[in-house]
Amino acid sequence: MIAGVLVEVTNKNVDKVFSYLVPEKEKTKIKIGIRVQVPFATRILEGFVVELKENQKTSYTLKEIIQVLDDEVILNEELLQLGKKMQEETLSSLIYCYQAMLPKSLKAGGKKKVSKKYERVFYLVKEPSDDLNERQKQLLFRFRDGPKRKEDLKDVSLARIKLLVAKGYLEEKEEEVYRNVFSIGNKKRYSLTEEQQKAVLEIEKSPDKIFLIHGVTGSGKTEVYMELIENALKEGKQSIVLVPEISLTPQMIERFSSRFGSRIALLHSALSDGEKYDEWRKIERGEVDIVIGARSAIFAPFKKLAYIIIDEEHSDSYKQENNPRYDAKEIAKIRAEYHNAKVIMGSATPTLESYARAKKGVYYLIELPNRVGGGTLPNVKIIDMNEAMRKVQGHFSQEMKEALQKTLERGEQAILLLNRRGYASFITCKNCGAVIKCPTCDITLTYHKSSNNLRCHYCGYGTNLPKECPNCHQNALKDLGVGTERIEEELHTYLPQARVLRMDFDTTNKKGAHAKIITSFANQEADILLGTQIVAKGLDFPNVTLVGVMNADTSLNIPDFRSSEATFSLLAQVAGRSGRSLKKGEVYLQTYNKDHYAIHYAAKNDYLSFYKKEMENRRLMKYPPYYYLACIKILSKDEKLCYRESLKVKKILEKYLTSTILLGPTPDSIYKINNVYRFRIILKYKYQENLKSVLHQLIIHYARSGKVKVEVDFNPIHV
Repeated sequence: MIAGVLVEVTNKNVDKVFSYLVPEKEKTKIKIGIRVQVPFATRILEGFVVELKENQKTSYTLKEIIQVLDDEVILNEELLQLGKKMQEETLSSLIYCYQAMLPKSLKAGGKKKVSKKYERVFYLVKEPSDDLNERQKQLLFRFRDGPKRKEDLKDVSLARIKLLVAKGYLEEKEEEVYRNVFSIGNKKRYSLTEEQQKAVLEIEKSPDKIFLIHGVTGSGKTEVYMELIENALKEGKQSIVLVPEISLTPQMIERFSSRFGSRIALLHSALSDGEKYDEWRKIERGEVDIVIGARSAIFAPFKKLAYIIIDEEHSDSYKQENNPRYDAKEIAKIRAEYHNAKVIMGSATPTLESYARAKKGVYYLIELPNRVGGGTLPNVKIIDMNEAMRKVQGHFSQEMKEALQKTLERGEQAILLLNRRGYASFITCKNCGAVIKCPTCDITLTYHKSSNNLRCHYCGYGTNLPKECPNCHQNALKDLGVGTERIEEELHTYLPQARVLRMDFDTTNKKGAHAKIITSFANQEADILLGTQIVAKGLDFPNVTLVGVMNADTSLNIPDFRSSEATFSLLAQVAGRSGRSLKKGEVYLQTYNKDHYAIHYAAKNDYLSFYKKEMENRRLMKYPPYYYLACIKILSKDEKLCYRESLKVKKILEKYLTSTILLGPTPDSIYKINNVYRFRIILKYKYQENLKSVLHQLIIHYARSGKVKVEVDFNPIHV
């Protein structure tokens, strides 16, 4: 027997299946979709079996598979097909596509092997007799309803249990148990409103396969999702729920587990390798019916899918920015077609592409224009910081300070958003004007006061803050810009009595940190939640009546055609965290650009007016959804070579892509990362039949060079 094996080599030149002989001792174990260990040149590698065939004559001697690594199939038939489709759509290596689907412990070549977790379990094998005392009898009675683990008997010493084992009343066994990743919630169940019931019926009865729920913040989209999932469960069907941020999973898990108990699996990057391994096996074994998780949860190996729900569908975190550059929304459509399932996307601020498709009837549009429970949207006030900064020191306007003070006096809570972590954006010298940059990236280092160091948020480089300027050696360094650390410091100055929780990458990089902060704030153990954009999406705190945005125009300054959309979405989303109960909410937007239409429409919560205005701009500038985009990146450690090759790439593209608009080459937005220089060429097109074949040949050509690399990103999030 011959096995076709895809090995764990990511080079595009080795993106093919290699034939190996299956040894006699492994023939009963070998299956398509399983991992094997094979000799490859001078190395021993792992790979996936993707085909099996009977022995055939070859002009060369085939090597034998060394060993089969799995008892069960890792990649089922659907995932094998899906990987090939991803390869076609992203032009990535096939092995990249398969590896992206799996937890680390199940990837080919995963260096860290995860062991199963075992615990001692005690079974009742003989009823109590008269030779036992009363305490021993009472203990044995507790086993009549089933076996017990030691943690089920925390009030009993192990010695007492072991004595009953020795006497033959209990039997002790070592059994595999799953690592526990969440506890069952106790959230109250709500009755659906007429709007929600109508949405559920429309989705269930419609022959359409893709739905967009455009519902204002607090309109109860999650209740609609849960009702659909419950009805699907009654028919023995399964569902995947994607959320954009790990920060959303604690509240989402509590709501879902309150309703569906332990039939839920959780998949996201904050889980340990062992926890991901256990969750994946629960799914694969059919022991759960619902998966909740971030982007990669789209690959959960369900066999009877009814719904794939994409919450906060506007989030850019659904697009992976490294190989394979897949979009979870597009993967959802492929999987839904395979299972004859339905895709439901929900957002208060849908992407322009999604809303345009819904308006054209490509997606089925459902509107939820009202908040549940009679709540109203908050009042929003725009504060012109050009005026405010003349009257105050620091970064808080007088209006914002007074609003925070009044909120605390009423015993209510506030959320503050500043979409920049750290203490200061950069460190500069007052004497010579030098700015301290990362030595390997073309980016300034961010100052973090709590650790007194400078960090690069691209490559991870860190160093202590120097005492003098590295350029002129004068003691004249000054921090400029503002981050969440500095705002926290100012808050303690203005409101010393306020209990402040900071939620950003620096405070949530430890396991369980997101859940701990969210739970603490939900329990009203803090008055103010200060954070980056992770506080803007999906969180629901009934006692929050004030939301403040420190620099509402930060994302407007990013040189990207989506900057207005990103700004509108972020402001509208964070404003929606205020006044979600019957208490009236307020929102304060501090900005230096008060007349910009994105800020103006976000303050009015007027998505449709923003949509019309932005769509006109996109039409004039030939951007999505009127045109498709592709970003070609040329990378090299040799700056001059990188530029020369980028000019050659453009000439090739001009020759073969005659229906495409080409922009560039230009230096990438971050010109150098980890000592690698980057140029880019932007392609705009409506239809270009040979596009993927031309780009595929380019990638193959440069994969052989070694000194220059070409990367392709279709429909990039950031340009």
